[in-house]
Amino acid sequence: MENQSYGFSFQLTLDPFVIPPGGKYPIFLLGITIYLFGMSCNLALLMLLILKRNLHKPMYFILFSLPLNDLIGITAMLPKILSDIVTETQNTYYPLCVLQAFLLHMYGGGILFILAAMSFDRYVAICMPLRYNSIMTPRMVTCIISLVWGLDFVLILLLFCLQTKLPRCRSVIMNVFCDNPSLLKLTCGNITVNNIIGLFNTAVMQAMSVSIQAYSYVKILITCLASRKSETKTKAVNTCVAQLLILVIFEVVGTFTILSHRFKNVSADLQKIMGMLIFLVPPLLNPIVYGLYTAEIRNNLLSVFKNRISF
Repeated sequence: MENQSYGFSFQLTLDPFVIPPGGKYPIFLLGITIYLFGMSCNLALLMLLILKRNLHKPMYFILFSLPLNDLIGITAMLPKILSDIVTETQNTYYPLCVLQAFLLHMYGGGILFILAAMSFDRYVAICMPLRYNSIMTPRMVTCIISLVWGLDFVLILLLFCLQTKLPRCRSVIMNVFCDNPSLLKLTCGNITVNNIIGLFNTAVMQAMSVSIQAYSYVKILITCLASRKSETKTKAVNTCVAQLLILVIFEVVGTFTILSHRFKNVSADLQKIMGMLIFLVPPLLNPIVYGLYTAEIRNNLLSVFKNRISF
């Protein structure tokens, strides 16, 4: 078995949840409810940003990427797991596994780059309000969005190009979903380069995102403290709190996920659940956080509901 090399389309076996008798359908119903709720919230935010002309501003053009990224994450993760639970299927094909892993890693990197882009926009708006329109031109916004998605795609593509060229001699994914670490465990080759590239990608994504956000929010804080206008302070709080909350949610859930794999007394099923949370919690909470803390989105959403009710 150890010397066997599989082709690109070979079949893999996933390590399923241990589900008690009679628990299959309740778990499925819970999962499909979570999925539909997350899809509805993010699609509603996307449609609002598309249809409401007063939201066609640089800030919201950049924000558009966030619910789009969340839809990628939750869709790449949950439907396949729910399908496997109901059908009691434990198998998947290698190309599908690679595609799922690629999309999940794109989602993770995407959040970091999108939040960095959004913090830069708020920095310009609050610290350089008179120059905002001359800096955040349509061309500049297009470049920022292209850089966010392009850099994320290139870094993840590099990681998976190296991974798919490795010889494979195992066929069991020790998880309920596919990710790059799980795929690397299938190989019988030297994965030193892959580990280095993986660490490099993580370091680049985290360093770029955190440094841009830290710089932006420190400058915003200084500007607010120096300003005597209460309007400036209120605007900064309303527009930045949501972004900071989303970052905290992502980082806290990610930290718990990592820690769950570091303690031996954590059960395998709990580790799997913790691994799923990073792809489920942010897509569920991000649109709610933005709806609560961003006045323009909240007011537009309320106006839509009022029009529906009056109609």
